[in-house]
Amino acid sequence: MIIRKRAYPRGGLVGNPSDGYFGKTIALSFSNFRAEVVLYETPELEILPCTRDHSVFSSIHALSHDVDLFGYYGGLRLLKAAIKRFRDYCGQHNLAIHDRNFTIRYQSSIPHLVGLAGSSAIITACMRCLMEFYEVRISRPELANLILTVETEELGINAGLQDRVAQVYQGLVYMDFDKELMETRGYGDYVQLDASLLPPLYIAYRDDLSEGSERVHSKIRERFQRGDDDIIGAIAFWRSLASEVRERIEAGEGGLIGSLLDANFDKRAEISPISEGNTRMIDAARSVGASAKFTGSGGAIIGAYEDENMFQVLKEVLEPLDISVIKPKVAPAT
Repeated sequence: MIIRKRAYPRGGLVGNPSDGYFGKTIALSFSNFRAEVVLYETPELEILPCTRDHSVFSSIHALSHDVDLFGYYGGLRLLKAAIKRFRDYCGQHNLAIHDRNFTIRYQSSIPHLVGLAGSSAIITACMRCLMEFYEVRISRPELANLILTVETEELGINAGLQDRVAQVYQGLVYMDFDKELMETRGYGDYVQLDASLLPPLYIAYRDDLSEGSERVHSKIRERFQRGDDDIIGAIAFWRSLASEVRERIEAGEGGLIGSLLDANFDKRAEISPISEGNTRMIDAARSVGASAKFTGSGGAIIGAYEDENMFQVLKEVLEPLDISVIKPKVAPAT
């Protein structure tokens, strides 16, 4: 038996990065790229490396470039931590699992470290394989929580729930991480929206412009915990933007959300410094009339454009800056 599961990148449409601070967000998962995990029964449990886990290089320059792209850790730690966390979850919830072993491997085409949630996509695909192999059912809200703990508790990475909810539910998802809901039942209010009501969207990214979600979240979390007025005000602002974007989409007015996406980024720039490269990418996209904001922590942007002519001009402006531009294909809801 060969089990093959996929998960897709996430684009934060509005509200991020308020998801870790009882905020509201809307995000979409899109199938232009994917993480895929394959699992099959074998006598021993083995995790096979992917290309980003190799340790043989053609030169010292190739090693340096690899570290710039992927850091010092590949995807093996993600699979190892996911498997351990799955086993712990089953034990804590008295879910019986058999003692057969397996070999597991992954591959991913998701651009790395540009704010498209590539790491959590690998973990999500892994969890889907484990659930099928062990015949364990986990509800979608609980699964998103479990995937988050792989990174926050097993690997010590600062992260929020948005990415995991978007990748578990797929499609276009509105998320309200209301404080009372989060503290009483452990998850927020998640609603799948009709992606056909969205305006034309683009996503643009450049591999060397990541700002690192761990660094960004750690700074915001520190200020949030000490009650920084600017951070508290920004979170309230992002919450209101997410609500307004949902209202416009559901009213058939998706074409009017561009200015709200711009406002999302502008507020972020007010409370946190943005690198020169990321600022240049935002400004270049807006110069042709498109809206632009981060999909995550930096390195990739998302926005609305008016028509095919504007999209072509957008590509003509961004691609000479080594910025790739795509039209995201929203993944089907689960």
